Amino acid sequence: FKAGQRAAMATALLLAAPAHAQTLYADTAAAAPRAALTIGGALHGAFIISHTPKVAHLARTHPTGGEVRAEWQATGRQAWHAAWRYPKTGVVLAYYDFQNPILGRCVSVSPYATKYIYRSPRQQIHFRLGVGVGYFSNPFSLETNRKNTIVSTPLNAAIHFRFEYAARLTEKLDVEAALSFQHYSNGSTAKPNFGINMPTASVGLSWHRARWVPPPAPRRLLPLPAGRRWFVDVATSVGWRQWGVYDRKRYLVNGFHAQAGRRLNQKNNLTAGLDYFYDRSLLVARRLDTLDAVRPDPTVDVQKVGAVVGHELLLGRLAFDWHLGWYLYAPYRSATPYYQRIGLKYLFTERLFGCVDLKAHRGSADVIEWKVGVRL
Repeated sequence: FKAGQRAAMATALLLAAPAHAQTLYADTAAAAPRAALTIGGALHGAFIISHTPKVAHLARTHPTGGEVRAEWQATGRQAWHAAWRYPKTGVVLAYYDFQNPILGRCVSVSPYATKYIYRSPRQQIHFRLGVGVGYFSNPFSLETNRKNTIVSTPLNAAIHFRFEYAARLTEKLDVEAALSFQHYSNGSTAKPNFGINMPTASVGLSWHRARWVPPPAPRRLLPLPAGRRWFVDVATSVGWRQWGVYDRKRYLVNGFHAQAGRRLNQKNNLTAGLDYFYDRSLLVARRLDTLDAVRPDPTVDVQKVGAVVGHELLLGRLAFDWHLGWYLYAPYRSATPYYQRIGLKYLFTERLFGCVDLKAHRGSADVIEWKVGVRL
């Protein structure tokens, strides 16, 4: 009889364990302190990569600049904080003087997320990824600035990633050194648009209003809810791009996208699907090709269909997405047979989402895609 009682009690405990763990996790999140604020600043030195001969004349100087930032330490108030081992999120204001009157200066604002690689009481190494917008003082102009083949619009997308080392000086002050990579592009909304690829090195200081020591992160991620591992995303996109330097009109680019995905855990999704593109700027290119004896057919189809695989890095409702695609149908060959895409996705609800993606061919920007879609 006693053995039976013990077995019944053990069975009850096992059945209650998942619910108890979820309740404990929710209670811990609810009891977590508010995010701890950090203010930082750094000085930057950089150089521009001459990734094509058409920008070589602009890659001879060494830009200088700096940044100020505000960031907040995740403390466990959201479920994804522990899964990512308590990262930081923030916003950075950066300034660069390109030391070249053709390029002028740039100011950018970028939200970002920081993931710890190594952390001890006195030292930290972490990785930062940010996406924002940059303003350039001297964009390309047919009348006044024809030599600027890198930037043709005042506003450009700004993408950066960086590896940073920080060492504690005092209870509230850290010294930092970092290596980063900056990219600026308008996504071919205007030409010329070769973009700026710029490695940088920086040193700086950061001030902590209050240091928060995170608890040990769980060795295993929490189990996903049953029945939510597979999903299908269907979306439509619009974008605008310019065909050439002397044709200042911006042409509409439409897209339709369908992908199936599998949720691996709280941090990762894998996806695969199909893309459809209709780029009206290629109609102009096709008309110009009628003067080319090699491709005289003015009726060749400019629509394209591609197969795509991708990965999504999840931070709560926000996701950083990367995709690699291959054209299955592209009668009019205007670019490489493969394409890449990088961007941000945000789930407004469990079903409705929006995306901003930069599509490129072999590193050369093709179009910025603005998407809205539903998850099935």
